[in-house]
Amino acid sequence: MNLKFSITSKGNAKSNTLMHKIRTYLQDFGLEYDEAKPDIVISVGGDGTLLYAFHRYSSRLDKTAFVGVHTGHLGFYADWVPEEIEKLVIAIAKTPYQVVEYPLLEVIIRYQHGGKETRYLALNESTVKCVEGTLVMDIDVRGQHFERFRGDGLCLSTPSGSTAYNKALGGAIIHPSIKAIQLAEMASINNKVFRTIGSPLIFPGHHTCTLRPVREQDFMITIDHLTLLHKDVKSIQFRVADEKVRFARFRPFPFWKRVHDSFISD
Repeated sequence: MNLKFSITSKGNAKSNTLMHKIRTYLQDFGLEYDEAKPDIVISVGGDGTLLYAFHRYSSRLDKTAFVGVHTGHLGFYADWVPEEIEKLVIAIAKTPYQVVEYPLLEVIIRYQHGGKETRYLALNESTVKCVEGTLVMDIDVRGQHFERFRGDGLCLSTPSGSTAYNKALGGAIIHPSIKAIQLAEMASINNKVFRTIGSPLIFPGHHTCTLRPVREQDFMITIDHLTLLHKDVKSIQFRVADEKVRFARFRPFPFWKRVHDSFISD
């Protein structure tokens, strides 16, 4: 079977030059460029570029694998550097790749007055904030009331996204082989009257976490890099998605080494 590929670029000069070079090399090897139905998607840029590529091809996650080339800082999803382009091209053209699967976050937003629910998939995280004022949400875990949250907002992250915004909020870093999602608080209000758990919560794959607005408000809900305004929200349900993201690995890319290289080493 002839491998089909597409390339997503960050759009700056360096990334576009590399994109054209990779495309030419792969076509010289007889691979077919197919933006509609690629077997492999090459992201050239940074983690943001790969997030964009993921959402572009989210309807065919079971058929498409991603590989990242970073043209700036070390990426969590992008493990190849521009100097290795020839090596990567030969690997794609000549060697079978290993597929590594990571969990995704499913977000289902339901509305008052029986409006049609919307469903999203996040590779990194989803956040919920009020358009103005304090966020007040009842949090249900597996259909049971857990707490009433008051604060700036809430962040639900995937294991691979646990190193992003979640980490900045004091959340735990979770290895992507663990099928889980994590809830982290943004500046919760805790005093004699109001109390929240105050710690990040990690939910296994078979648990749901549902947010229910206490008062009618408009919410800013992010799905990775996308920011969406939602009105008349009845509930927001989070769980580990049935779908997974697939990465094409042509060499080892250990998660803890990425954590070390991103946050600890010079």
